[in-house]
Amino acid sequence: SSSSSSSNTSTLENFSTDRPASDFASMYLRDNLRGGHVILLGQSPENTKAAQSALQTYPQGLQVGGGINDTNALSWLQQGASHVIVTSYVFQKGLINYERLKQLVDIVGKQRLVLDLSCRRQPDDPEGPYYVGQYLIQWYSILYSILYSI
Repeated sequence: SSSSSSSNTSTLENFSTDRPASDFASMYLRDNLRGGHVILLGQSPENTKAAQSALQTYPQGLQVGGGINDTNALSWLQQGASHVIVTSYVFQKGLINYERLKQLVDIVGKQRLVLDLSCRRQPDDPEGPYYVGQYLIQWYSILYSILYSI
């Protein structure tokens, strides 16, 4: 386990392994666990190959996220992902970009699109409303006001 920090955030690695992603995909397949997430933490060739390997091992059984946008979403589905997971492409500076959201729906269909709403309270307001976190939970969305008004 290791940690690194910047001026405003701290990231803690709580699990690492030498096993390839395909080993975990094999376990999900063996146990018929559908909907697991393959998240690319960066767009390096190694990360891409690991994700592709997992999706090939368990086609249509895993969702993929991390850097998903209008130019690569369909490709990930064609490579075996059951769904694509998006946050940063749709949320910009804390606001939903409905044009981008509609664009992705038009490309992959709403049935295969997962909008990641990882929510938490702002650190300086622990009793306040929940916000959608993005960019490693460094930005906070005002989505809560939209959700509460519906």
